[in-house]
Amino acid sequence: MNWEAVIGLEIHIQLSTQSKIFSGASTAYGAEPNRQACAIDLGMPGVLPVINKEVIRRAVMFGLAINADIAPRSVFARKHYFYPDLPKGYQISQYELPIVANGRLEIVAEAGGEPRTIGITRAHLEEDAGKSLHEGFESMTGIDLNRAGTPLVECVSEPDLRTPAEAAAYARKMHSLVRYLDICDGNMQEGSFRVDANVSVRPQGSEEFGTRTETKNVNSFRNLEKAIAFEIERQIEVLEDGGNIVQETRLFDADRGETRSMRSKEEAHDYRYFPDPDLLPVEIDEAFVESARARLPELPDAKAERFAADYGLSTADANQLTATREQADYFEAVVAAADGAGGKQAANWVLTELAGALNRDGLELTDSPLGAEALGGLIARIHDNTISGKIAKDVFESLWKGEGRTADEIIEARGLKQITDTGAIEAFVDEVIANNPDQVEQYKAGKTKVVGFLVGQVMKASQGKANPKEVNKFMTAKLDAS
Repeated sequence: MNWEAVIGLEIHIQLSTQSKIFSGASTAYGAEPNRQACAIDLGMPGVLPVINKEVIRRAVMFGLAINADIAPRSVFARKHYFYPDLPKGYQISQYELPIVANGRLEIVAEAGGEPRTIGITRAHLEEDAGKSLHEGFESMTGIDLNRAGTPLVECVSEPDLRTPAEAAAYARKMHSLVRYLDICDGNMQEGSFRVDANVSVRPQGSEEFGTRTETKNVNSFRNLEKAIAFEIERQIEVLEDGGNIVQETRLFDADRGETRSMRSKEEAHDYRYFPDPDLLPVEIDEAFVESARARLPELPDAKAERFAADYGLSTADANQLTATREQADYFEAVVAAADGAGGKQAANWVLTELAGALNRDGLELTDSPLGAEALGGLIARIHDNTISGKIAKDVFESLWKGEGRTADEIIEARGLKQITDTGAIEAFVDEVIANNPDQVEQYKAGKTKVVGFLVGQVMKASQGKANPKEVNKFMTAKLDAS
């Protein structure tokens, strides 16, 4: 039997406000345990929560960015469950009336693939719970409540995803979007961006949904893809052996590359939702929505379209350059400093040489030792024929190692300027032709590819400084004349 996977993602996006959703306590990461949990976050008797206006604004910005409906009236509810890191016994969330609904996000799962539109059911606001600490304790669990009350947007997709690659592409696109919006730092290791994967399988062509499992808190895109792939195979194996899938919550063990059972999965009625009596409904007027819209930056899809149109880039290169806001800004700064060299050459250097050096040294773009202005200056020297592309790679490495501040400084200090004097180039060509009679005879016999060898000899004799285009022109002309 052929099987089809049905996948939906729930993404918890921690909003990067300075204070929590219902209190003035700090949201800063890394404080001593339980130093940033106030009486409101803990639900102590007599305290009242008050909504943080900036949280509402950022949620509205997110809704606009995913082309969703912004609810003019939304309501906070109490979601009841018992867990040691939830001292109130309930979490303040949204249920029947979320702030954002009916959105969509377009993804491309593989390079050159067709775009797909993934529906977004809702995005609701809620407070985060605390954190249970298991490491460093022999027979006990520690509880850190610093994160309690931190503002989250939980974005729930429609079950429109069909493969692990699509799920990873959707999560990456969402991660890029919230960082463009500057509403979340996207740090997955610190828990700022957490993904839960709902997975089920069904016979190919069936309209019925199978029983789903939820794999919680996957902390990287690669692990998300692995966790979903494992869960699909596990469920198919269970069903083909005559078993039944149990609706449950699972965890992904990255070391073993497998999911394992955590607990049975609750239904909505198990949480006994009801409107929070301490919080008024949130009413949003058009003026507030427009003020949030005014804060929207140029978003990834729009930026990619502009890059393709303005710089003559392929769709794939434009999408790759705009994958993160940092890379897009870096690229445009390179183009500005490249003195008319054009976007294609800048894109090639950013996506190939720069990306390769970052990967080799295990660095992020924000930690690059080579600034955009310095790279643009290097590209400008290729464009005006001061140096060849080959010499430029050596200059790039010198800049990367901090052996000079600018390409001009390194070129001048090492005497790397390209030889463009036609007389000097012609002399090199004549010398190589005279010293390689066998290859010249091969060319005359119709083996024209040998010209590459002869050009290489000129470049070697000139220590790579001769202009390759001029060398090719002179070499071909003299060989044809002979």
